[in-house]
Amino acid sequence: MENNLKQRVEAALDTIRPYLEADGGNVTIHEITDDMTVRLELVGSCSSCPMSSMTFKAGLEEAILKAVPEIKKVEALNLTPVF
Repeated sequence: MENNLKQRVEAALDTIRPYLEADGGNVTIHEITDDMTVRLELVGSCSSCPMSSMTFKAGLEEAILKAVPEIKKVEALNLTPVF
């Protein structure tokens, strides 16, 4: 079950990855917890981009929650704070 869930989350992220990669960034799954929270890590230029919180909310989080309804919450470990 866990492996299938991770594959489905990866597939959802794959729909967003070309946009991240175009700007020199990417995202990895850090973990999927027992309470169905996906923890992501933004890598490359995404880890320091001032727009990362918008990318996360409007892109990554939305894609995962739509594609994998069992997931209850999506968190990013390293969002750049917006000032």
